[in-house]
Amino acid sequence: MSFRTTGPFHPVILDDVRGALKMLSGVARLTPMEGSRYLSGLVGSPVHLKCENLQRTGSFKLRGAYVRISGLRPEERAAGVVAASAGNHAQGVALASSLLGVRSTVFMPKGAPLPKVAATRDYGADVRLHGHVVDETLAAAEEYAHETGAVFIHPFDHPDIIAGQGTVGLEILEQCPEVRTIVVGMGGGGLAAGIAVGVKALRPDVRLIGVQAEGSAAYPPSLAAGRPVSIESPATMADGIKVGRPGDVPYALVEELVDEVRTVSEDELSSALLLCLERAKLVVEPAGASPVAALLSDPRAYQGPVVAVLSGGNVDPLLMQRVLRHGMAAAGRYLSLRLRLPDRPGALATLLGVLSVADANVLDVGHVRTDPRLGLTEVEVELHLETKGPEHCAEVGAALREAGYQVAG
Repeated sequence: MSFRTTGPFHPVILDDVRGALKMLSGVARLTPMEGSRYLSGLVGSPVHLKCENLQRTGSFKLRGAYVRISGLRPEERAAGVVAASAGNHAQGVALASSLLGVRSTVFMPKGAPLPKVAATRDYGADVRLHGHVVDETLAAAEEYAHETGAVFIHPFDHPDIIAGQGTVGLEILEQCPEVRTIVVGMGGGGLAAGIAVGVKALRPDVRLIGVQAEGSAAYPPSLAAGRPVSIESPATMADGIKVGRPGDVPYALVEELVDEVRTVSEDELSSALLLCLERAKLVVEPAGASPVAALLSDPRAYQGPVVAVLSGGNVDPLLMQRVLRHGMAAAGRYLSLRLRLPDRPGALATLLGVLSVADANVLDVGHVRTDPRLGLTEVEVELHLETKGPEHCAEVGAALREAGYQVAG
């Protein structure tokens, strides 16, 4: 079974993926498959999570990087390798190079999260910060490769990379032989293409669904045009799938083998990350949570058993904090409101007593006394509350109105 590609590379076939699986034995972990009772209830059939967030370096990227660097000729290894990445690919290349005794240089944007920069250095790479967006970083890495002879390791647009990522699909078939649908996040398309090659060759009945962030969805217009096209200014919190153009090699495989590409919103990504943390006890980055976001957005659209690939868990703590807040707000777990009180001692305490009875947790209280719309003896209070969900929000609002307060959202 072989597939035609649009680039100058050789096709990627099942034997390539099987060879990569043997090569990765003892290098990449066989990551666990965890069942999700909550998602299974929503979907109406078993849902399993393929936990690549628990892979070495925290994502699937080690697989492709190791296979690609292993295939270099001796003179290419001697010249070293270079890569450009904001995080996951950087760490995968750094560790793979160290394991294979190859010198690596990794260019990262100046704004890359410090934990990812530190981890890449710890894995043995010479990290160079350049540019403010990945395109600038990529150009610097390519220029470095041209000047020094180092081999540029592309994050997704090479058959060896795709073959390495495809080993995830073979593991899924081994761990969940009854699978009917696989859902996987997509940026450039390397992971989805690799999984599709392995799975469709052995189980053509399995449905493969790719997921992209709405603000960075280059595949829908590309598939409509019949070729890879670029989108301007991709924007999403999910930096692992923030890619402005599909790769030529993965695009051809995705076009032929992936059954559907869906998009998810930032709110859905936030809610999915929160669900993974609360329900599955798994730390997952926004890109890794994109398959879960797709399940949450339209749970009855998937024939089970379903496997959702959690592709990575490398999330900056500051981003995690913001995303969790966003996810809680999207899930109706936060309530912000304004109301007026008489400006006298005890008025705020009385209000807080009402909220205590309603079991709402007060996160923040703000006072406004200088608004010309306020009466001489009035103060406006802005409250930020933590609640148990949309129904509880309604109950809190009803309790306040019953107590005589006029509430503004």
